[in-house]
Amino acid sequence: MKTPTPTVHSFDVAKDVAEEVGQRLDLLVAAKCELSRTQAATLIANGNVIVNERRYKASYRSEPGDQIVVTIPPPVGREIVAEDIPLNVVYEDEHLVVIDKPAGMVVHPAPGNWSGTLVNALMGRGEPLAEGGGNDRPGLVHRLDKETSGLLVVAKTDAVHRKLSAAIAARQVTRRYATLSWGHLREDTLRVEKPIDRDPKDRTKMAIVESGKQARTDFVRLARFDSCDLLRAHLHTGRTHQIRVHLASVGHPVVGDDTYGGGGGRRLAELPPKRFFLHAAWLRFRHPVTTELIDLRSPLPDDLRRSIAALSGMPELAKQGAPLDVFRFYDSEESPLPARKPEFESEIEPDSYDGSDD
Repeated sequence: MKTPTPTVHSFDVAKDVAEEVGQRLDLLVAAKCELSRTQAATLIANGNVIVNERRYKASYRSEPGDQIVVTIPPPVGREIVAEDIPLNVVYEDEHLVVIDKPAGMVVHPAPGNWSGTLVNALMGRGEPLAEGGGNDRPGLVHRLDKETSGLLVVAKTDAVHRKLSAAIAARQVTRRYATLSWGHLREDTLRVEKPIDRDPKDRTKMAIVESGKQARTDFVRLARFDSCDLLRAHLHTGRTHQIRVHLASVGHPVVGDDTYGGGGGRRLAELPPKRFFLHAAWLRFRHPVTTELIDLRSPLPDDLRRSIAALSGMPELAKQGAPLDVFRFYDSEESPLPARKPEFESEIEPDSYDGSDD
């Protein structure tokens, strides 16, 4: 594993963005680098924030054209420990591995979750992992939130990591999620194209922010129940909490999602604490080396089967091995992925790895 290196962010204060001009330096750094205000203030105090080649206090007010460089040191004294944790491997060869992640498992180590993560488990298998994902994220091309279950691909080599990242950026990887949302959409299809960034009022959450990163999710209603809809969500970008934020923004939050307004009715939905109804059920992509079409499907786990049985009024679904098949989740009119070998090595900037892509 490579020695951890600092993360460097460079940005200029835009003259025409009111939220940036005249902003306190600690607040501006926190917003731009997705940090807490305390973390930003600590970096400033330690001399890790330079404005126009000079150091300033946290109270400094930004001016138009300011050039700011933020250097974030790597975590000190934390090594990823290999752990013997069982994983559900659904596809594997010498180039990559696809895991069916259970709800409740964090993908990579971070403050508060230094062990028991998917990365700890992957390292415990003794297989090589790409270093391109970063020292604490070896092999990761994308990720799922802690309480989201389903399919996730991991690269074993740096070359494969680069190709898969470019494929995601070029929209050559199909990622579809099954979700239940409270209420009913007006139409059977819905496209949400709204930019996402950290919530300026609560840095632990994401929100629709006009200056945020482009995000697009397409939804198809597969069934309408008394209190909710069963949706197939198709990710076109990979922003943190994207599906959850997009559905909340149109007034139909994910069932069980306490963070974005869907936590009410948990007893009705028969969901365990903290669990929300979101499952990465379908993953399709061209193998970055062989160009073979990899088409993987993950059935709903037991807790979500019980939930859909309760909310649909169809108790038999709790024992149905593949309830998504009942609602034709895997049917699609979309044309198949291109048969030719995609240009994975093209100079396309991958979607920024800004967190869980659900």
